[in-house]
Amino acid sequence: MRKRLIVPRASIIFILIAVFVQGCFRQAAVLPDSFTAKTLQTLGSAVGDSDVLYTDAQLDLTTSAGAYPARAVLIIKKPAYLRLELLPPIGPPDFFLAATPEKMNVLIPAKGEFYRGEPSGNILSRFFPWHFSIKEMVAIFAGTYPPVNEPATYRSYVDENTVRLEIKARSGSSQNMWLDSNNRLIKLVRFDESGNESYTVRFEDYREGMPLARKITITMTDGATSLTVRYSDLKIEKATDLSIFDLKAPEGFQTILLD
Repeated sequence: MRKRLIVPRASIIFILIAVFVQGCFRQAAVLPDSFTAKTLQTLGSAVGDSDVLYTDAQLDLTTSAGAYPARAVLIIKKPAYLRLELLPPIGPPDFFLAATPEKMNVLIPAKGEFYRGEPSGNILSRFFPWHFSIKEMVAIFAGTYPPVNEPATYRSYVDENTVRLEIKARSGSSQNMWLDSNNRLIKLVRFDESGNESYTVRFEDYREGMPLARKITITMTDGATSLTVRYSDLKIEKATDLSIFDLKAPEGFQTILLD
């Protein structure tokens, strides 16, 4: 069961003062660094580092060319382990993706093709209409924020009826996150090194006893491309065998190297 964040009494008083100041001056008030650190730790604990998330999912992909609904099986482990199987209305899966922090393999049975490459955004964009990496996908699907693997500053603000967390990396990239009154992530906006918005993620449909949002929507900046993921039959278990993320090329399939 999700653990509620316990804020020290001094922090509670600070937050109340901040809310009052915000009401008077209509400015977002800065919260203590200790509050920011504890909140970030809580956001990353919905799916632990030693956990594996198993779920059936309904995927609804929308692009300028149309809408593409699909059923899928998702298996996820942080930081960058992902298995995705797309299911047709009848019959076995017709698309397999398996990724680890070091590699990504894609199998398309109908074409007799097996692809191998790195789990980067550029290679992933060969199959999906976005350019973020497997690590970013895993973080979002696990109900948390994409990690920043470089020096960064972290700040929290009281922003209207929510708490807003801001992460700014030295390279210039950044992300803003909004939390509801129960310390649950409800929105994330990612910016590139030039300060341009990359994508927005909304987390919805939280249920009692389950720390994950059951509906996650990723919207790209072109305004036409979005992916909505709805979870069902969701399970979180301790990792015991990671071989599920190692996809092999079937005999007779053409292997295509991606770079």
